[in-house]
Amino acid sequence: MATYSPTHSVRIDALALALSEHFSDFGCDLYAEFSELTLAVPVDRLLEVARILSNHADFRFEQLIDLCGVDYAAFGQSEWKTDEASYTGFGRGVDQDTDVIIDDSKRFAVVYHLLSLAHNHRLRLRVYAGGNQPMVDSVIPMWAAANWFEREAFDLYGILFRGHPDLRRILTDYGFIGHPFRKDFPLSGQVEMRYDPEQRRVMYQPVSITPRVLVPRVIREDRRQVKAEDGKESSDA
Repeated sequence: MATYSPTHSVRIDALALALSEHFSDFGCDLYAEFSELTLAVPVDRLLEVARILSNHADFRFEQLIDLCGVDYAAFGQSEWKTDEASYTGFGRGVDQDTDVIIDDSKRFAVVYHLLSLAHNHRLRLRVYAGGNQPMVDSVIPMWAAANWFEREAFDLYGILFRGHPDLRRILTDYGFIGHPFRKDFPLSGQVEMRYDPEQRRVMYQPVSITPRVLVPRVIREDRRQVKAEDGKESSDA
């Protein structure tokens, strides 16, 4: 288990110590940032870890507060080369970065937020679900509240939950194609819906709006104090 940075809370330090003692042989990584703990769990050990966290007296995480999917496509990388934009004129013509690399094995993840009422502890779990066909085990046997949360993550991200009793969409319409929270899903969607007063029913049709790219803010250094070659203040001041 990875070494975590010291925290300011004695209670969090005690929880971190217990997590290290119980899961040092599970291939987990423990992170402490902003006085919060995150336990990264290998996907094949999720059920074992969840069962211990739920039942063991050292933890007793009885309550699942939240569960959500994450798409880490191009995480930490900018899609636009704004630092290379011109400093003169009305320069908003930034270039799109086409060299962004996606680590497919860690593209999708599932994040769990747990609460222990007995110990007043909170913990975040993170499990990478893979890329091509993301899948993790369902944690409903430990936390029944995961039922609708897992359906939501399936609906919006396409993450499959092995062992879920009724895995189907929960937010999108019947017959919806794709998963709208994925980074590669078009912002304008794929179809639009309207009511036809003549036929007195809802109609589906291809998207009629024209997709457009919103150019982000251009990042420039502060040039107000930069002197030109002739010694005068820059006109950008």
